[in-house]
Amino acid sequence: MLEEAGITRENAASEEFVKVFSGNSIYPNTQPYAMRYGGHQFGSWAGQLGDGRAINLFEVNNNNQQWAFQIKGAGKTPYSRSADGLAVLRSSIREYLCSEAMHHLGVPTTRALSIILSGDEVLRDVLYNGNAAYEKGAIVCRVAPSFIRFGNFQILAAHKELENLKKLTDYTITQFLPHLGSPGKKTYLKFLKEVAERTMDMVLDWERVGFVHGVMNTDNMSVLGLTIDYGPYGWLEDYDPNWTPNTTDAGRGRYRFGNQGQIALWNLYQFANALVPLINDVDAMEQLLLAAEVRYEEMRLSMKLAKLGLSAGIEKAESFIQELERLLHKSEMDMTLFFRNLSSYDGIVSDAYIKSLAVMSYADDFSRFEKDWKKWFTMYSLYISKEDNSNRKEMMNSVNPKYVLRNYMAQLAIDAADNGDYSVVDELFQLLKKPYDEQPENEKWFAKRPDWAKHKVGCSQLSCSS
Repeated sequence: MLEEAGITRENAASEEFVKVFSGNSIYPNTQPYAMRYGGHQFGSWAGQLGDGRAINLFEVNNNNQQWAFQIKGAGKTPYSRSADGLAVLRSSIREYLCSEAMHHLGVPTTRALSIILSGDEVLRDVLYNGNAAYEKGAIVCRVAPSFIRFGNFQILAAHKELENLKKLTDYTITQFLPHLGSPGKKTYLKFLKEVAERTMDMVLDWERVGFVHGVMNTDNMSVLGLTIDYGPYGWLEDYDPNWTPNTTDAGRGRYRFGNQGQIALWNLYQFANALVPLINDVDAMEQLLLAAEVRYEEMRLSMKLAKLGLSAGIEKAESFIQELERLLHKSEMDMTLFFRNLSSYDGIVSDAYIKSLAVMSYADDFSRFEKDWKKWFTMYSLYISKEDNSNRKEMMNSVNPKYVLRNYMAQLAIDAADNGDYSVVDELFQLLKKPYDEQPENEKWFAKRPDWAKHKVGCSQLSCSS
């Protein structure tokens, strides 16, 4: 990220870099600020929120690309409310590794520039269960073209600050989406369409790689369709569309894996509501969002077929995929392992091959599912026999990653870093730069979640402070 932002490694090693990106010094001729926004949290309007521990430092242009630099964890802001504005090493490592992992997976995301220890001891209750403990403080610098959120528009509309709402909308279009044209009613509709499509494309990529955001509040949604705010995220291990990594959401499952598309659409309706004073055509806005939903469902089917190495338009595609997902769920199949290994399937349905699937399952007795899997693979073999299989493996491996940031991997890096050892952080950082490559030297990371991680805090139990 350094090179893309126009920062040399020498500069990054300087005392000035550490001071600026830890929040201890203000870069000359800049005016750091925190953003004000509102949002719907878990489906309810929460009123005014804002950057409680994030500070926008400045923006730079490098190679015709604009980058905004934001530090997280440097202390209180006007929107911290009763919080301390600090962040801990644990959550900073998780954000640092995950944002870079997502970038290299091809998922639209904010990026990570640096992690700096603050020297503070920060009191945190990881699971909000009354067991607070002191942790090492840290500041992570994250980078994006912009950090403007749905909630920035929502708070202005809620407070009827219509002049500011127009200014923000015009600025966003002019600065980041100039191809939409000059600001005006027609362009505002194009803006809504652009935000909707970018948002749904982002969620499709989440689904493709098995990522669960965990806290899809409207204040955590970027108008540029970037994944932001890495808190209680996780990757599906045993395939479960009802799984959420967020313990706060465990009872309702609002932000579960299989519901992310619908939540994104719900959030878009809230964003659209904020734009009503500018567009004043509810019917046109509703039709636009309905079209975005249809587009999403069509693209979702195409994405799932691509993961299977199949072309669009195959007979009974939806029911075939539904049966696969039912089997994946019932037999507790590891999503990443299954789809990656599927590219090596030779089309021959044998008892030995079906039994071999057990090594990718978390089920106690996989033999119960062998008959159903044999039936599914018989149909799959028929489908792929009608395809051009000359580059099937390469195509499948380009959409099905071999390496993802499983929560237990991040926790291993955190545990080592707590003891002053950052080698695991660096190892994972390098691994996740090439998630679609075989990397035989890193084969140990291409494996199921170890048993010890099933119920360990940080691996399966996460909260918004994670």
